[in-house]
Amino acid sequence: MTWITVVPSAEAAGELAEQYERICRASGYVAKILAVHSLNPAALGAHYDLYRTVMFGQSDLSRAQREMIAVVVSCANACHY
Repeated sequence: MTWITVVPSAEAAGELAEQYERICRASGYVAKILAVHSLNPAALGAHYDLYRTVMFGQSDLSRAQREMIAVVVSCANACHY
């Protein structure tokens, strides 16, 4: 649960609905960490593009290594997400 106002997918319109649809096509759902950007669809799109590039873009790091780095950073930041 977020403390930030989030527009649910069922209530999304315009650019936000387009961003939600784009994310759902790739992953099947909109993660809460992305949905917190629902009041700013441009920020949502930028965050999602950054995530896709970092986790799936061309890199010398394997997918497992990228996930391990994400876990370590989350632990260092005391973030359970």
